[in-house]
Amino acid sequence: MFIQTEATPNPATLKFLPGRVVMQEGTFEARDAAEAERSPLARALMELPGVSGVFFANDFISVTKTDGEWQHLRPAVLGVVTEFFLSGAPLIEGAEAAATGEFFDPKDAETVEAIKELIETRVRPAVAGDGGDITFKGFRDGVVYLKMKGACSGCPSSTATLRHGIQNLLKHFLPDVETVEQIEG
Repeated sequence: MFIQTEATPNPATLKFLPGRVVMQEGTFEARDAAEAERSPLARALMELPGVSGVFFANDFISVTKTDGEWQHLRPAVLGVVTEFFLSGAPLIEGAEAAATGEFFDPKDAETVEAIKELIETRVRPAVAGDGGDITFKGFRDGVVYLKMKGACSGCPSSTATLRHGIQNLLKHFLPDVETVEQIEG
């Protein structure tokens, strides 16, 4: 099995491309051992010294480190990922959470649908290219609330991405949008 790696804008995160589907749909993120419990792969990666987070998307895995050099950690991550795919174990154990946790006033439903459409078609593909994901969480009083995951979570340029990229895009198409905020956790 050949796994490619790519750098991300976040120097603490490396993107691993196994050349096969990682998740059929949706994404999964674990930023500590408790969140990793539902996934055998996430658990194994989080057990590696220096790994502080993992993120799974359709065709890639992002791994975030706390310390150390990628030249030492990368081979260990590659070994864990290869062993996992050869094992045939399920990526996620148990049922996925069904609740979206979104919030917005029903009178803003049309604006929210337009926000989601713009995020899905124009923002998420670019963010996925950098090893992360972004999801809509809410809209209230002109403020769009988004959650950044994977390499984008904690990335030094994530604030610029939100303010100059996403906020400007949404404001251009939707006059009801005044600002964009990131939701943590």
